[in-house]
Amino acid sequence: MGWMFLISLLLFWLPVVGPLVAGIVGGQKAGGVGAAIIAVFLPIVATSIALTLFGSLLTGIPVIGALIGFGAMALLVLHVGPLLLGAIIGGLLA
Repeated sequence: MGWMFLISLLLFWLPVVGPLVAGIVGGQKAGGVGAAIIAVFLPIVATSIALTLFGSLLTGIPVIGALIGFGAMALLVLHVGPLLLGAIIGGLLA
């Protein structure tokens, strides 16, 4: 999961190729397809929950925090396609 995050940050300027490369490397490091898929989806869920909590704490209104969390999750789901494909390929190569 750490490798995927770091490489995604470094290759953010490559729209599809960056997450694909990050997924392949992360999938190989995970050691299998199942672990690679978990490594892809765990950061999405954790980031959405954290943004929901922090958004609620900063605004004082839980509904606004929920909207922030759902918005972040929608953006992260758009990013997960190439990352998931790369993780599956990397998990099969491991």
